[in-house]
Amino acid sequence: MMKKLKILHVLDHSLPLHSGYTFRSQNIFRAQKNRGWEPLIVTSPKHEQSWKGASPEKEIIGNFTYYRTGKTNEGKFPFESEMRLMMALAKRIQQVADIEKPDILHAHSPVLNAIPALWAGFRLGIPVIYEIRAFWEDAAADHGTYPENSWKYRLVRAIETTVCRLAFHVAVLCNGIKNDLIKRGISADKLTPVFNAINPEDFTPCPPDEQYVREWNLSGKKVIAFIGSFYRYEGLDLLVDAFSKIAPRHPEAVLLLVGGGEVEKEVKAQIQSLNLTDKVIMPGRIDHERIPGVYALTDILAYPRHSMRLTDLVTPLKPLEAMAMGKVFVASDVGGHKELVRHNQTGVLFPAGDAAALAKEFESLLSNDDLRQTLQSQGLAYVLERHTWKKTTAVYEDIYQRAGRKP
Repeated sequence: MMKKLKILHVLDHSLPLHSGYTFRSQNIFRAQKNRGWEPLIVTSPKHEQSWKGASPEKEIIGNFTYYRTGKTNEGKFPFESEMRLMMALAKRIQQVADIEKPDILHAHSPVLNAIPALWAGFRLGIPVIYEIRAFWEDAAADHGTYPENSWKYRLVRAIETTVCRLAFHVAVLCNGIKNDLIKRGISADKLTPVFNAINPEDFTPCPPDEQYVREWNLSGKKVIAFIGSFYRYEGLDLLVDAFSKIAPRHPEAVLLLVGGGEVEKEVKAQIQSLNLTDKVIMPGRIDHERIPGVYALTDILAYPRHSMRLTDLVTPLKPLEAMAMGKVFVASDVGGHKELVRHNQTGVLFPAGDAAALAKEFESLLSNDDLRQTLQSQGLAYVLERHTWKKTTAVYEDIYQRAGRKP
């Protein structure tokens, strides 16, 4: 009997925490297991920091084995916390590797995961694959940790580039990240996109969640919605502004904002200042299993991301979910959206930052049932043809074969 290919994935955090990062990870593991491989997972101390509680050293979640590193103490000096994290993670990777004997170490961004994987990989003689979902320096700049082009930003960028040179191969989320790395001197032959995707069994057209229809009083309403994390770059301020422009002319329209996050208080204050309290529904976060039923009760999804390096380089998952649910959406024309969306074919793009243009597209879609139906059917066909996890993760076979580990 042939030995299963065993891959040890190194993550920042994982389930039971809920985030786009954890859901992408879980879908990758499911796709790999369906191919007959054996994915295993080790998480960094960031998992315990985010979980804010004790985690077992080893646990089984969704038929996958997760090894935990445990929380590390904060440092008093610059980069001391990061060094403690990386040293603890490198030690844990080696411990798990001694137990599981993996064929591949597959580290996922941020770079704080890749460096310990390289340390362990070099010592153990195991090839290291590094997968970049977003650049750490850009995410930090967006969150206000340090300014773009500051010395810290440039340092992290240089470290990231060096790690890409040292890793055996680099998987990237999208072509935006790939092209940026090519400009840094990383060979295109060393870079492989592993695009975001959906599982058709998880996201497929279905009846609306009737409980939420009643609770949120949506019967007879036209629902414009955003479902996701309330990060500043998502442009929820622009969405509320655009909705305020159409609300007086469309008494049947309501705005549904599902989720939560850093700008939640600001959004609520904006809604109140625009006298939209009775037209905007904010139920908070809901169980992931009920998300399809929420998609089903919407008429238009909105993805008004602001333009910045992060959104211009990185492709989101949400528009693909909307397509899979057979729903029409409007998205800003940032680079990450343009890589995914064909304007007026699979979705609608509007100039980023332009609330009036977004409002105009809402008006057009609300008054044109035929256009909505066309976009919905074409979007569904597109995502099922090109963006299922089975299809997008197939490239791992070539990546692992290049590393000398034949699946």
